[in-house]
Amino acid sequence: MKDIARQKMSISVETMDLLNQQITLEAHASASYLAMASWCDQNAFTNSASFFYKQSEEEREHMMKIFQFINDCGGNAISPSVSNINHEFSSLEDIFESALDQEIMVTKSIHNIVKECKNNNDYNGENFLQWFVVEQLEEEKTLRDILDLFELMGRDGIALKLIDERIKTE
Repeated sequence: MKDIARQKMSISVETMDLLNQQITLEAHASASYLAMASWCDQNAFTNSASFFYKQSEEEREHMMKIFQFINDCGGNAISPSVSNINHEFSSLEDIFESALDQEIMVTKSIHNIVKECKNNNDYNGENFLQWFVVEQLEEEKTLRDILDLFELMGRDGIALKLIDERIKTE
């Protein structure tokens, strides 16, 4: 019976498996952003903390969007387990660099799933993922723009407070 149900899915089994991996990646990103927000709160970077709380919620929304898509297609979405969250950061810049690295990893994963959808003629999966392709471009740009502020304004004292103030406009 299980094989018959999988044959009636409107996405390929390969896509479903990759999307379940993506769910875990999105959950990890959400938890990582919470850790970053906490560090920012503890170090009086309130706008950066708000930025990362918002990012955490967005990553959870991404996870849920994928989760629901899998189930809507007749697949089996798997609730993720999250571990190995870094809570130690050396600076505000370190946090934003870590966030950019994380987004680049998510982008590569999305691109890999799109490639597999193309290879498997999985048009539903490919179409669904186009929103994520655009979203990842925006996410990376936002973090690169913030990291540019460190180059422009500096990395200590008042420069950090000014950067944190600018982040509320991001």
